[in-house]
Amino acid sequence: MISRAQRILFGAMLVAVVAMSAILIRLRERAQERLHTVQGSTQIIETTNSSAPQTVTLVIPNDLDGSLQEVQRSMSLPADDSTKARVLLEMLLESFHDPHSTHYIPSVPSAADASLASAAENNAGVDEVFLMSIPSGGTSADSGKGTNEDSTKGTLAVVDLSAGFAASQPSGIEPETLTLLSIIGTLHANIPSITEVQFLIDGHPAETLAGHADLTRTYLTTDTTAGVAQP
Repeated sequence: MISRAQRILFGAMLVAVVAMSAILIRLRERAQERLHTVQGSTQIIETTNSSAPQTVTLVIPNDLDGSLQEVQRSMSLPADDSTKARVLLEMLLESFHDPHSTHYIPSVPSAADASLASAAENNAGVDEVFLMSIPSGGTSADSGKGTNEDSTKGTLAVVDLSAGFAASQPSGIEPETLTLLSIIGTLHANIPSITEVQFLIDGHPAETLAGHADLTRTYLTTDTTAGVAQP
């Protein structure tokens, strides 16, 4: 038989459990409220930082002759360079999906990569762009080669491409290289401080874009200047 003391202890424990549950529920509600507040503030900040429409430069490849051509567009860009870089590349890669593009890339992967079709349809091709300052005294691409007399501070852009976009990219050394040079040239044309570019696929290092173009190296933005034709 349960004694009176045990009943009292059980009742006290039950009350404590109910009280703790109520406290946890309230804490979760407050955390959600704070999250919504932060998200709302972020949207306001991004809207505030967006500038008036300005002329930007997209470096568009031409598969017929293997050239790169600068094309001018007008658009509003955020003030933050990292966000600006992502928006620019989203517009660039989206232009490749146009059937009349001189560098056509399907918006949906081939049947062999059907598992990535949904991701490709919902992603413009760029997951994120990270910008990092390069210490003076030599670029990261020149590390281990001694002091570069002409070295200056610059910015390294790490471009994280979506797996869906990589799966849609036509395989071949020339089309893959043109895609990379187009991205590199567009970044440097609009954010001149970017002097080097590295690539990731879906947040991870990859050996190639679609079987050929090397993604293990760091690209210098000067590599694209010789091949860019003026409009």
